[in-house]
Amino acid sequence: MFYDVGCYGQVALGHLGAETERRLSAVPGDWLEFDAPAGNIVVRHIQPTAGPCLPTIAGELVRMLSEVPEASQAAIPGGDLFVHTEVGARLVRLRVEAGGAVKIEWAHPDYARSRPRVYAPGAPLEMVEPQVQRLNGKVALEAADPTGASRELQALADGYEGLYPEGDLLATATRGGAGGGGGGRGGQVAVEVRDLNLDARLLVERLQALAIPGTLTGQIEVSSFAAIVPEQQLRFVFDDGQTWVQRPVLWQDAGEGATASAGT
Repeated sequence: MFYDVGCYGQVALGHLGAETERRLSAVPGDWLEFDAPAGNIVVRHIQPTAGPCLPTIAGELVRMLSEVPEASQAAIPGGDLFVHTEVGARLVRLRVEAGGAVKIEWAHPDYARSRPRVYAPGAPLEMVEPQVQRLNGKVALEAADPTGASRELQALADGYEGLYPEGDLLATATRGGAGGGGGGRGGQVAVEVRDLNLDARLLVERLQALAIPGTLTGQIEVSSFAAIVPEQQLRFVFDDGQTWVQRPVLWQDAGEGATASAGT
């Protein structure tokens, strides 16, 4: 999806009694409302299109929490609301912890603390739309026909019709593989992409098809020529004979080695 201002998530308050639930249901709000049967603060189906969303949502959240009697606050389960802001395409988490404490945190994408997972071709993968993808990175591989592989990769980049026909794919072929000295293993191909508008899946699958098994190394980072939601940032990593997908950890409390996903 393209970046859009908005909010998602929910906060569980539990079952608080008929009078408290009546007051919560009557609290006016542009973004949030109380779902009495579930006992949750939820995001309205129709979201406003004007006005600063973050201070408005934070204010509505606190206003609703203030309706919970002091004797019931310790039993609040809590939950998260995630806000895409108008300024700088930022992601902000409004976390209500167990007991009702509120914490506001801005996402800070961090690849160093995330754990990659094996890429499964054809499996659902949330990422920015292909027509606005911006690819950067370097990979190397050995191919049976390095010159042909280089030309094929170049043709893939040149023939792709995205919304931003710019950027470069540089592919250099060298005869003689690292393990073969020119004796039967074809040769090496070094590939660099710089701000290239290309469908990342197409490039990854072509690289996998051209590479002699176990020889593909490097990484390609996928961003966007348009604004991008932080949950969709990712990179493809080629290592140890496998293709991996790695997303950055967004929050400080995610822990070392986390497998990042939307809201992580």
